[in-house]
Amino acid sequence: MKVDKKILEKYNIPVPRYTSYPPANHFKEGFAESEYVQFIEQSNNQEPNHIALYIHIPFCKKICFYCGCNACTIKEEQLIEEYIKALKKEIIKVFGSLDKNRKVSQIHYGGGTPNAIDVKYIEEINNLIFNEFSLIENPEIAIECNPAQLDYDYIDRLLGAKFNRFSLGIQDFNTEILKSVNRSPSALPVNEIVSYLKKKNPLVAVNLDFIYGLPGQNVDGFLKTINQAIKIKPDRLVTFSYAHVPWLKKHQIILEKKGLPSSELKMEMFLSARELLLESGYLPVGLDHYVLPKDELGQALNQNSLHRNFQGYCTKRTTGQVYAFGVSSISQLENGYAQNVKELDIYIETVNKGKFPVEKRMLLTKDQIIVRDIINELMCNNQLDLSKIAEKYQINIDAVEKITGFNENKLKNFISDDLMTFIDNKIEVSGKGSLFIRNIAATFDPEYIEQENKYSKTV
Repeated sequence: MKVDKKILEKYNIPVPRYTSYPPANHFKEGFAESEYVQFIEQSNNQEPNHIALYIHIPFCKKICFYCGCNACTIKEEQLIEEYIKALKKEIIKVFGSLDKNRKVSQIHYGGGTPNAIDVKYIEEINNLIFNEFSLIENPEIAIECNPAQLDYDYIDRLLGAKFNRFSLGIQDFNTEILKSVNRSPSALPVNEIVSYLKKKNPLVAVNLDFIYGLPGQNVDGFLKTINQAIKIKPDRLVTFSYAHVPWLKKHQIILEKKGLPSSELKMEMFLSARELLLESGYLPVGLDHYVLPKDELGQALNQNSLHRNFQGYCTKRTTGQVYAFGVSSISQLENGYAQNVKELDIYIETVNKGKFPVEKRMLLTKDQIIVRDIINELMCNNQLDLSKIAEKYQINIDAVEKITGFNENKLKNFISDDLMTFIDNKIEVSGKGSLFIRNIAATFDPEYIEQENKYSKTV
C-alpha cells in the first residue's frame, strides 16, 4: 500500500488517540468521598457487568527516553513496599463497594515496568483479587514485561500467579537503537522466552511490542526486526508509533537532539512492516495490532465485535467496566472516568489516610455516551452504521447528527481521497483509510479542536 505524500501531509495533524472519550485532558477536578462511593456503587447495575482490573506499577530500573508513561526509577525497596501496601489498601477500599456476585473478566498490569519489582508483590495482589471475586471462564490475566528483567524463575512465578498473557516490550531488536533510547536488550533470547512460556502452558498468549519512529531507525532495519519477530510467531504483534510529546515528558527532548525520523519515513516503516505482516498471515486489528487468525481478537474482528479500553484492544467477552488502581491510573465505568493522583508520595499519603486517591473525573452525559459509542465503533471495527446507533439509543438520525456535530460535508475529503465510503448512512473505512482512523473519528467529536502541544500527530 502506498500513501501519497500530499495525503500524509494533509492528515498528519494533532488528533486524540481516543483510548477514551472524552480524552483524559478533558477531565475535571475529582470527587468528594461520598460521590466516588456512589459512582462505584452505581456501576454494579450498569453494563458491561463484568469487572476489569488495571494495576499500575510505576517503577522502572531506568527511564527510556521515548517513554510517555507515568514512571519513576527505583531508588529504594522501602518505597516499593510502601506503594504496594497503599495499592492493596486502595483495592480493598474499592472492593467494599463492588457487588461480589460480579465476575472478573480481565486483569492487566501496566507501568512503568511491572516486572521490575519483586514478583512476590504481584503474587500478593493477585491473591487478594482471587480471594475476593470469582473469574469468568478463560479470563485474560495480562502483564506488560520488560524482557531485560525477565528470568525463568520470575516467569515460573508469574505463571503460578495465573497470568495467561504476556506483553514483551521489545521495541527493536537492534541493540544500537535500544542503546540510543536508554533501553536494555532482552536478558534471554526472545524466541526462548516465548518457547518456554508455550511449553509451560500451551494456552498462554504472547504479545511482542515494537516502536517505530525512534532515532536511527530506517525501513530496512525495522523490517529486519519485524522479520525476526515473525519467525518467533507471537500470538499478537504491535507496532506502536512513537508519540512525541516533549511538553508533557521533558526527557523526550533528548530524542530531538539525536534526530527523529521524518513523518514520511515513519509512514514508510509502518507500511512496509504492515505489508510484511499481512503477507505472513497476520490480521490487522485497529491502528497498530496484528494477530494470528486463531487469536480471539482475530475472530472478534471478523464478527465486528472488537472493543477497546485504556489497556488496548479486547473482545466483548473479556471486556468489563475498568476499575484502576495505583498512581495516575484511570477507571473507565459506564457513566464516566476517575483518575488517581499522579504523584507517588501524595498517592501513598492519601490512601494511608483512608481516603480515595482520586484527583480527576469525568461524568458522562447521555450525548457523550453516544459519541463514545460511535468513536469506539470506528476505532475498533472501521465501520459505522448511524441507523443502528439511532436505533440503539431510541433517537433519530437527525438527533445523532446534532449530538455529534456531524454533517456529510465533513466526510468529503475522506471520500475523495479514497479513505472511506458513506452510503445509506453507513461508513466503511478503506484499508488506506484505517491509517487515518483517528482523523475520521474526530469528525464525530463535537469537542475536538486541532491544537498543537495537546495531542500527538496521526503519524
